[in-house]
Amino acid sequence: MDTFEIGPGRITWRGGGQTVVVQAWGKSSVRVRCAPGAEVFDTDHALLPPAPVDVAVSVDGGSAQLVNDELTVALHAWDYFDEQVGYQVYRCALDFRDASGRTVLRELDAGGSLKLDARGFRPVVGGDHHLTAAFEPVPGEKLYGMGQYQQEILDIKGSTFELAHRNSQASVPFVLSSAGYGFLWHNPAIGRATFAANRTEWVAESTKQLDYWITVGQTPAAIAAAYADATGHVPTMPEYGLGYWQCKLRYWNQEQLLEVAREHKRRGLPMDVIVADFFHWPKMGDFRFEEEFWPDPQAMVAELNELGIELMVSVWPQISIESENFARLKKENLLVRTDRGLDLQMGFQGPSVFLDATNPRARQAVWEICKRNYHDLGIKLFWLDEAEPEYGVYDFDNYRYHLGPNLQVGNIYPQAFARAFYEGQKAAGQEEVVNLLRCAWAGSQRYGALVWSGDIHSTYDDLRRQITAGIHMGVAGIPWFTTDIGGFHGGDITDPDFHDLLVRWFQFGAFCPVMRMHGDRAPYDDVTAADGSARCRSGAPNELWSFGEEVYEILAKYVHLRETMRPYTRELMAAAHTYGQPVMRGMFHEFPDDPTCWDLGDQYMYGPDLLVAPVVQAHATSREVYLPQGSSWTDLHTGEKVEGGRWMTVEAQIDVIPVFARDGALPELIGAL
Repeated sequence: MDTFEIGPGRITWRGGGQTVVVQAWGKSSVRVRCAPGAEVFDTDHALLPPAPVDVAVSVDGGSAQLVNDELTVALHAWDYFDEQVGYQVYRCALDFRDASGRTVLRELDAGGSLKLDARGFRPVVGGDHHLTAAFEPVPGEKLYGMGQYQQEILDIKGSTFELAHRNSQASVPFVLSSAGYGFLWHNPAIGRATFAANRTEWVAESTKQLDYWITVGQTPAAIAAAYADATGHVPTMPEYGLGYWQCKLRYWNQEQLLEVAREHKRRGLPMDVIVADFFHWPKMGDFRFEEEFWPDPQAMVAELNELGIELMVSVWPQISIESENFARLKKENLLVRTDRGLDLQMGFQGPSVFLDATNPRARQAVWEICKRNYHDLGIKLFWLDEAEPEYGVYDFDNYRYHLGPNLQVGNIYPQAFARAFYEGQKAAGQEEVVNLLRCAWAGSQRYGALVWSGDIHSTYDDLRRQITAGIHMGVAGIPWFTTDIGGFHGGDITDPDFHDLLVRWFQFGAFCPVMRMHGDRAPYDDVTAADGSARCRSGAPNELWSFGEEVYEILAKYVHLRETMRPYTRELMAAAHTYGQPVMRGMFHEFPDDPTCWDLGDQYMYGPDLLVAPVVQAHATSREVYLPQGSSWTDLHTGEKVEGGRWMTVEAQIDVIPVFARDGALPELIGAL
């Protein structure tokens, strides 16, 4: 009886009630699946079909190896009579090695009498299985990625993460190790990931099989490229994604929005995009402009286009029970279902239910409506808000999708929501697609998802968290990232302390993949229809000139700086599209041989050539900056050139953000700060 089955680029082992398949999946990469009591099956949650690779497979008794370029997977199978249970027990352990033969990751050891299980399936009554996959700790490794969690931690070794989406939390389960591997948990189940000192554990609350992908690479850039090949490259960024985007909560009528755009042009301020935020519609789920406030959207789009500005419109996946589309979508089973209690999922501005974006028919239905009411008017950009989705109560075990229970597939929702519009826009002939989403999962990037960090607060604590969030999102394969400049909650436009924060955030925003102003500013304006009925309120003005002349002069400088950087930003977007590289990069990405760079969470690289060190303390006028060894650095404010491998105290008055150019790059920016 053969211990292993050998197929094209794959090894299969059966025993102990499990089927384990190790399969080459791209260069220096493999996919591992394990099904309890059944055959493994194919899913395309995030992984794309792999390109053919040359693989060498060998078997020697109870040992087997799969060699795929720089990655070797060693399988060790054994069996023994377990006296405690009274029968023969069968086991197989996996070990992953790099080109030097060094183990970069291995499954958790059984621990002798402990009888630990690296692939622990526990049946769920009336369902499938709860799964815990465990790995031995890697001594000294540092870890990055996992998407967006609101914390300042850069090296996430020692952290635990909920594998679930919430407003301002995007769980993208890919992790990069300083030990030289990248690991994707290819499972959209609600769960948990823990990177402890004594083991790494990945947990799925409900699943049919274990499924993960692993690659090895000599640099973070090589790992990022392999991961992009496996899950998809971001599209080409349209030209209007390179400049400045203006937004507020909320422009509530057509003339108000147009007048902001006109004033920008009168002042000579660049603007690529302006946004019509939520509740420009009559009822949530109508997916159209309310005529009283937006009487001629087509003319509005035409005037904006004459000004060189694109209009983005907000689309929520929520359907009010009063919407003109509710009955049809409910009748055709195109909405998320609630397993217990009232079949409602959100109460904001009235009871509503979420569109089931995992259902292809639902994706087609919502696009057909949005095409008719928006795209056919010339609108190319969509703000796909609430993409987690944001349940009123995050009872993940209480919702059911077309693809299965939320516990088992829920994390794929934002990817499916992005897919609905991307595929619709492409089918309608739109060549370049970028849409703004508040959440993402693995593979979202290939559907043109620009992810922003959610409804965060207007505090310096939150500003610091956005730097690490942007770095981790880049590692997790989401190169298009942005934030609400100034934060979303709590900014008062009359408050000098908020002015200080806004300026520093705006400076950071100039060096984000997309520069976008937004926020729910105080004091508020109430909005009333002609018949006296209330509409969703509008926040205070949020334009560059809304905070006083001193603030305006600084903000205007950075809008113009962003325009000056357009050719460089275009190059970064091309590298993201072609080579799978993040735009906003951790220092370790560019300088993996400099140990200090693996621990710098409040500075980063904007592409390969600009070191950005935002001021992240209230009313500060200087900060410490580390300049990596092996390069020379030019201060874009002073023009001073210094050698790397040193810390510096850099002066940064309120109108200056410390930025350094690497090895003489971008001389046109010297003095621009």
